[in-house]
Amino acid sequence: MRLFTTTAGLRCYLERYRDTADVGLVPTMGALHAGHFSLIERARQENGLVIVSIFVNPLQFGPTEDLQQYPRQLEEDRQQCERLGVDAIFAPTVVDFYGNHLSSSDMSTQVTQVVPPIAMTSVLCGRSRKGHFQGVATVVTKLLNLVEPERAYFGQKDAQQLAIIRRIMTDLNGSVEIVACPIVRDASGLALSSRNQYLTPSQKAQAPVLFQALQQAQKLFKSGDRDGVSLIEVVKSELAKASELQVEYIELVQPTTLKPLEQVDDCGLLAIAARFGTTRLIDNVLLYHRKPIVAIDGPAGAGKSTVARRVAQSLGLMHLDTGAMYRAVTWRVMEAGIDLDDEPKIAELVSQSQIYLTNDEQGGSAPTPDNSLPLRYRVWIDGEDVTQAIRSLEVTGNVSAIAAQPAVRRFLVKQQQRWGCQGGIVVEGRDIGTHVFPNAELKIFLTASVQERARRRQQDLKDRELLSVSLEQLERDIQQRDIRDSTRALAPLRKAADAIEIVTDGLSIAEVTERIVSYYRSLQESPLSLEMR
Repeated sequence: MRLFTTTAGLRCYLERYRDTADVGLVPTMGALHAGHFSLIERARQENGLVIVSIFVNPLQFGPTEDLQQYPRQLEEDRQQCERLGVDAIFAPTVVDFYGNHLSSSDMSTQVTQVVPPIAMTSVLCGRSRKGHFQGVATVVTKLLNLVEPERAYFGQKDAQQLAIIRRIMTDLNGSVEIVACPIVRDASGLALSSRNQYLTPSQKAQAPVLFQALQQAQKLFKSGDRDGVSLIEVVKSELAKASELQVEYIELVQPTTLKPLEQVDDCGLLAIAARFGTTRLIDNVLLYHRKPIVAIDGPAGAGKSTVARRVAQSLGLMHLDTGAMYRAVTWRVMEAGIDLDDEPKIAELVSQSQIYLTNDEQGGSAPTPDNSLPLRYRVWIDGEDVTQAIRSLEVTGNVSAIAAQPAVRRFLVKQQQRWGCQGGIVVEGRDIGTHVFPNAELKIFLTASVQERARRRQQDLKDRELLSVSLEQLERDIQQRDIRDSTRALAPLRKAADAIEIVTDGLSIAEVTERIVSYYRSLQESPLSLEMR
């Protein structure tokens, strides 16, 4: 592992690897804890090169805040990063990062800064931390420009920061994928923070009340009460039990825009900021008003597609056929007469396309997606019904080449996430639960032994009267496919940390389907039951 304290050193290092590996960036201010570790571990799984920045950014601290007292422990952080397999740490000095022309008394007037929309920086933490998010936006933008990662990792605990950074990437046409990672908590439920070490024993004993209050609101919400006033009152009542706690705000906002909500129609962010003495803590929970999303991941040959269709049919949900979506794009590219190797032209085409799935009985035009659709559906792209056309041999022969292109992948993930806004879908793939729908209510990792999958494949070939292949050869093919799928740069096979694993050896399709249906119904009957699994 390398440690760089200058931008020149880091740039030189990155130039050696940029063309050979995806780069993941984890921006931090140091004093690393298990929350940071989860970001690093996620980055390590998804990238060939992982960079962790450690920089206490003076631009995001107000005059009365704890810039000088903020914990600095570079050697301990270095050891933890090395243990986690980080490739390089970037720990610059203020002078190297911002320039030696800065005045320590008023840096904010002497350096170019990124100014996010005022509507996003003037709410929640922005009310009491003037200039904070401008400082955050500036340091993150500088880091992204310097490192040029494929992905950057941030914790959901800092939900306002996350929303602002995503907005900056959108508004400035950034290409970096901003990856949100779940809040990590200690055994008491307290969200991990570098500032937790400031708490006295008495304060630390009371601090879990923040999460307990959010849990009470979540319980009320899942019982059917979506009114903002009711949810906030429940939180207030619970927080009142902590005698040393001073509440700064309790607010319900839209997670992407941060606009205040009177009630949750589809998704809301319920956020808290409070102080124990001089120690400021934040916490939040996302509230989804939708039918659950079922994400099914697993290796090839585990029966994902068949099971997903059966589960959707059994539950009256929609099977979001991602394969059909890739086929529709392939058909569109071929119809436009674009060379399959012309990735820029394909990217331009798909960025202007729209894919719809409609009830098989509908016709004429392509309406807005409706997640109450039955299992039988038609596939549309740009207003044209391509349900039958996408099953042609020509499309089948070219879909792999199109699906391998990053621009197509990004486009279809956005389309899939748009469909997922209202929930009520079953989706299968390699990274559905980790990347496409990381907030899916029910995540399944469907797998089977190599021997079992080889046996199934051989039986399938026999049933279709195709060329006979030995079990030994099929096993070798499957092992090689597993390695390719789990190490590929684009959409690698991953099991989500909170996924339920089902080993299907010896189980029929019906038995696997019934098990997943049972999990879903348990989730419906007791929304919090699966959260403790």
